[in-house]
Amino acid sequence: MALRWPIVAAWVAAAVAVTLALPTIREAQVGALGDLVPGDSEAIEAEIRSAELFGFPVLSRTVVVQRDPDGLSARAQARVFERVVGLNRGTYPGLDGIPGALAVNNVFGEPPFSRERSTTALTYLFFPTDIGPVGRAGLAERLIERRMEPEDSPVGVTGTLQARAEQSDLITERLPLVELVTALLVIGAVGLHFRSLGAPLLNAIAVALAYLVSIRTVAAIGEQLGVSVPSEVEPVMVVLLFGVLTDYSIFFLSRFRERLAEPGGARAAAADTIAELLPIVLAAGLTVILASGALIVAELGFLRAFGPGLALSMLVALLVAITFVPAALAIVGERLFWPRGPEPRRTRRRSERPPLPLRLVGRAPVAVAVACLVVLLAGASGLTRTDLGNPLIRGLPDSSDTKQAYLAASEGFAPGILAPTVIVVEAEGIARRRAELAELQRLIALQQGVAEVAGPADQPVNIALGGALSRTGDGARYVVVFGSDPLGSRAINRLTALRGRLPGLLGAAGLGAARFSVGGDTALSEEIVTGTVDDLGRVAPATMLAVFLVLAVFLRALVAPLYLLASSVLGLLAALGLATYLFQDVLGYGELTYFVPFAAAVLLVALGSDYNVFLVGRVWREARDVPLRDAVMTGAADAARPIAVAGLVLAGSFALLALVPVRAFGELAFTMALGLLLDAFLVRTLLVPALILIAGRASGWPGPRLRRRPGAQQQRSQARSLSYGS
Repeated sequence: MALRWPIVAAWVAAAVAVTLALPTIREAQVGALGDLVPGDSEAIEAEIRSAELFGFPVLSRTVVVQRDPDGLSARAQARVFERVVGLNRGTYPGLDGIPGALAVNNVFGEPPFSRERSTTALTYLFFPTDIGPVGRAGLAERLIERRMEPEDSPVGVTGTLQARAEQSDLITERLPLVELVTALLVIGAVGLHFRSLGAPLLNAIAVALAYLVSIRTVAAIGEQLGVSVPSEVEPVMVVLLFGVLTDYSIFFLSRFRERLAEPGGARAAAADTIAELLPIVLAAGLTVILASGALIVAELGFLRAFGPGLALSMLVALLVAITFVPAALAIVGERLFWPRGPEPRRTRRRSERPPLPLRLVGRAPVAVAVACLVVLLAGASGLTRTDLGNPLIRGLPDSSDTKQAYLAASEGFAPGILAPTVIVVEAEGIARRRAELAELQRLIALQQGVAEVAGPADQPVNIALGGALSRTGDGARYVVVFGSDPLGSRAINRLTALRGRLPGLLGAAGLGAARFSVGGDTALSEEIVTGTVDDLGRVAPATMLAVFLVLAVFLRALVAPLYLLASSVLGLLAALGLATYLFQDVLGYGELTYFVPFAAAVLLVALGSDYNVFLVGRVWREARDVPLRDAVMTGAADAARPIAVAGLVLAGSFALLALVPVRAFGELAFTMALGLLLDAFLVRTLLVPALILIAGRASGWPGPRLRRRPGAQQQRSQARSLSYGS
């Protein structure tokens, strides 16, 4: 309180300084694909080995698509290959940055590889490593503008790098809208709750300070460490900051308004407010910080950046909540609540009769707990059907040029043509074993999900030209096209099955001693999904341990934190299961984006425990003086309204992630909003109070906090018991 003016000035100065001196997340991008796959990626090693053995690649992540549903003319098809020759020979001025190209059309081939005849042509472009996604897209567009005629029916450019760049652009483009609408939401919610103008303004300033400081600090730290903070992190940070800091502000403002009605003035009211709520807010904030920070044990660079980024932003939000907000309260005083003014704390008489849901809990806690468990487990049953994929291109909006080019290519070919898989087989002198290599190609083509295989059997001469057979004679290369989206769960599962069968297929073809490696975007996506699942096995225990420790220290108990944590996990599982039913079954997406369950798991467990702190903190305080049953009725009733408001604000904030027109954000928005609503209105309102009553005084073991005290407090509790109908 003594430093209230310097504290406010320091936060404003810090926000201005970091905004002027530090980069944004987009400006601090230093990596690319490497942050999204394991550091020891076998798929990348396979691509490197393929280039070393054969001298040139066959995989491209930038593809020019031409399509005419009525059929490309013979002249248009001829020009496809003329352009490839011109690019490979370097005869096109201004296109020197494209040193190589490869073309394919659907003149020949049978379903499922060629779905039509002579309607579609693809040109795969190859670039030096020093040309990034933006430069590659620009050169591809320049090729269309300068070297294609209307008769060539160009559709556009697609590919995984193009899709990744467009996704990042969409996030950057929509982020201001997300910020604006989220700000309006929290300002409106706070304004309606307090029916004043000053309270929402103070909250908006606090959120702005926390956002400006945290977003720039996260970007700068990532730049210094050489880790790109994924663009997907920034919208999540925005809604998390806005929602969580608004929750904390609501609690501070509510208690401050009540305390203002008592003697002592604004400084005394602010001091009492921070003294009373600091332990609760600190414990709540630490649960989110430690749970998010637990992602540091992940191996994927994407997740390592995602977790600490959220943790750092939450740390800044917590510091703003416990320093700037109380200091501002002391400075502004009751003017914050104009025109309504201070409001005395509700009397005990008004809270003596709890709401109907709590009365049901008090009368039949076991039945209520069982009903809640049935509902949550029914929702969680969807997890048995969950598939994970990386729908990078299909997850773009329908208006996306990249997606439209992908869909056009998928009309003429099997979708896997956009990102084929390469299989490299190595053994001394293997290029001379043409019959065995051809047999292996036939066996691979028979595998489920494979639409086409190109390889040694397609080479018409015995000379090792370096395409399918290495010039050293020690390697052979196969290009496998899957019949579904090469980044989707179906193709990933097909590749996993094929990889498992390859040793047997090599043996059946007479090549049992040969080594193999698999590269391409399907293999990369397989590693990302597998790595995410593996990381979940490492991160989940660390997250739950962190949350358990915070709850145990805050409650000074070991039993209650166990069932409180279990209730949060149940709410999470129900939200993920229902998301699976919606997106996979109802909307037909086929999979969830790989990072959505991971991010939702960490955030929902942390934020659910956040509400646990507010709810059980009040119950524990009441239980010092009255029987536990009465403490649950009183404490839960007092906490019900703030938790409901906080849950609605936070759920609404996360729901606004759907404003980013990328499928993954829609999935995350739904999962988070549903999980938070389940947590606020089912888990905290019904299940947790019921579990406290079922566990009884054992909840506080080994602490003494739930013991009944005699005297006046006991008499008051008995009077309450009569009003509860017990």
